[in-house]
Amino acid sequence: MSTYLQFAVLGLGLGAVYIGLANGLILVYRSTGIINFAQGAIAMWGAYVYAQLSADGELVLPVGRIAFAEPPDTWVCLVLGLANAVLLGVAAHYLVFRPVRRAPALAQVVVSIGLMLTLQALVVIRFGPNNITFESLIPAGEVELFGTAVSSAEVWMAAIMIVTSVLIWAYLRFTRAGRATRAAAENERGATLLGFSPDALAAIAMVLGALVSTIGVILGAGLTGLNPQIYTLLVVPALAVLLVARMESVAVAAVAALVLGAFQSVLNLLAGEDWWPTWAQSGIDQVVPFLIVIVILFLFGGRLPSRGSLPSINLPDVRVPRFRPIPAAVLVVATAVLLASTSGVYRFGLTYSIILMLLALSYVVITGYLGQISLAQTAFAGAAGFTLSKVTTHWDLPFPIAIVVASSVAAVLGMVVALPAFRIRGAQLAIVTLAAGLAIERFVFDNYSLTPPSGNPIAEPSLFGLDLSVRAGQDISRLPFSLTVLAVAAIVVWLFVRLVSGDTGRTFLAVRANERAAASSGIDVRLTKLIGFGVSAFIAGVAGCLIGYSAGQLSAASFTVFVGLQTLAVAYLGGITSFSGAAIAGLIGPLGIIYVLVHNVFELGDYYALIAGLALILTAILNPVGIAGEAIRIGERLQARLRHPSPEAPAGPTSPTTASDADSTTEVFHHAR
Repeated sequence: MSTYLQFAVLGLGLGAVYIGLANGLILVYRSTGIINFAQGAIAMWGAYVYAQLSADGELVLPVGRIAFAEPPDTWVCLVLGLANAVLLGVAAHYLVFRPVRRAPALAQVVVSIGLMLTLQALVVIRFGPNNITFESLIPAGEVELFGTAVSSAEVWMAAIMIVTSVLIWAYLRFTRAGRATRAAAENERGATLLGFSPDALAAIAMVLGALVSTIGVILGAGLTGLNPQIYTLLVVPALAVLLVARMESVAVAAVAALVLGAFQSVLNLLAGEDWWPTWAQSGIDQVVPFLIVIVILFLFGGRLPSRGSLPSINLPDVRVPRFRPIPAAVLVVATAVLLASTSGVYRFGLTYSIILMLLALSYVVITGYLGQISLAQTAFAGAAGFTLSKVTTHWDLPFPIAIVVASSVAAVLGMVVALPAFRIRGAQLAIVTLAAGLAIERFVFDNYSLTPPSGNPIAEPSLFGLDLSVRAGQDISRLPFSLTVLAVAAIVVWLFVRLVSGDTGRTFLAVRANERAAASSGIDVRLTKLIGFGVSAFIAGVAGCLIGYSAGQLSAASFTVFVGLQTLAVAYLGGITSFSGAAIAGLIGPLGIIYVLVHNVFELGDYYALIAGLALILTAILNPVGIAGEAIRIGERLQARLRHPSPEAPAGPTSPTTASDADSTTEVFHHAR
């Protein structure tokens, strides 16, 4: 038992980090109503500034740096690191979160993800991608606990973060600003009428959240080192703690964080035992937060407290597509001509754009049409890709049957992840899908017993004796493979148009508009969500299979959570509610044709993720309809002026194929039935 106690105490260090992040999440949520997925990234920046300053005396700023003659004292470095956290908290509030305070949950989730991507990319650019170690603020030592010698550093870390929790609780309980924050969380309009400024309260909460989260990360990273990916995604278990605390209790969050950290540490100890299954050794600690999220939201999701806020704007309009054979044929032929006229990396970039278009189309189905926020699309794509490897190398399934089987596996997985959507929606569903994506990545894709580090080979595709493989000798992108990808994409897009323009698409829009009204009109909301998640995951699975064929073998790096978030970024930037938006996302997505063209000229490197994050933030704030939506709006205005030159004429026609949340739900439901 002494070994278990020692590992449990070691887990208190991780729990201390969770306390800081969870307290930051609670403060931001109580003051703004926004679940800040970038909380880990915000805390990580201040910790990196402290680490670099204490290591070589350089104060690294987002742009430029200040070099000291020698590294300052530890406490000076700490103050400067926390000062950077304060400035970042203020900037995040006024530049990122304040503009979307009245926006729908989708825009709020998207803007916080954009901030996460931006800060993570900025850390990589300014400090490098490798792990950074620095001397811990707390010296190593041992104390005796129940007759067992345990590490004292983790105990002190837990004690310090408990003190910060007490201070946060005292602020919310006894100070005028804290009480006003709690009051505004219940009724923001009432708090405004009483003379309180929600913006000022939110700015204070954002700063306090950044401070306490940064302190936790500095303490934790002193023992483990700083890594931009690990600490950015530590927000996922912190979100699990947030849900256990019902998004409001600082005390419950502190206890839950320490218990979770200790349990994960003991679980890692158990995973190393001889009796533990080999296939369940990798990533088991990431499965635990996912299961906690699922249980809490499934059991109590409908009763979790929500924040009283001002009325929000609606989601972007959806324009139901119609299949037009001639324009579709022209588009396919033009793309085929482009593929035939290019070669090498440019043909591969154009081919990959088509694949990314399909992955972005999966976001269009689940988010644009059904209104459900899914952050697990690359997990579904990866599940199909790794299944493709198994069925082509072990079962010898031929193309295209192997794609159908592998994508069906992704569809089933998508429907399983959809089960919590029966009770929750919005940002809470985003938490579930993000946790699910991370759990699948760590437990399956990074599991060497399931996916060996050398990669998962995929048999080359062929059809009726025709070689459809992507490479042959020096040719890295054969035309037959590119045309095959185009043909598969054309079929999927045709099926997508048929689906969303029919009764199923109308039920999607009805559920997106108002779930209760849809149910009262006879629509089976749960079945509709299952179908939506299944279809979306199937399309993502097709994209994952094509990615596998384009690489010849798969590794976990192709389907990380960050890849999925970058794809969401370009999907939202292109337009999350239309095929044209997905097509634009494919063109500008990572490894797509525009990425290849720009990269060959400017050597983007890590700057692509930074640009994607900033573009996602600006799009969510300034242009929620995306590039495609804005182009359609401009086209409609021009048509309206041509048709109605008189100033007394209506500003624009009302398209029968346009559906928004402001539409009469009765009409939508009538068509849906």
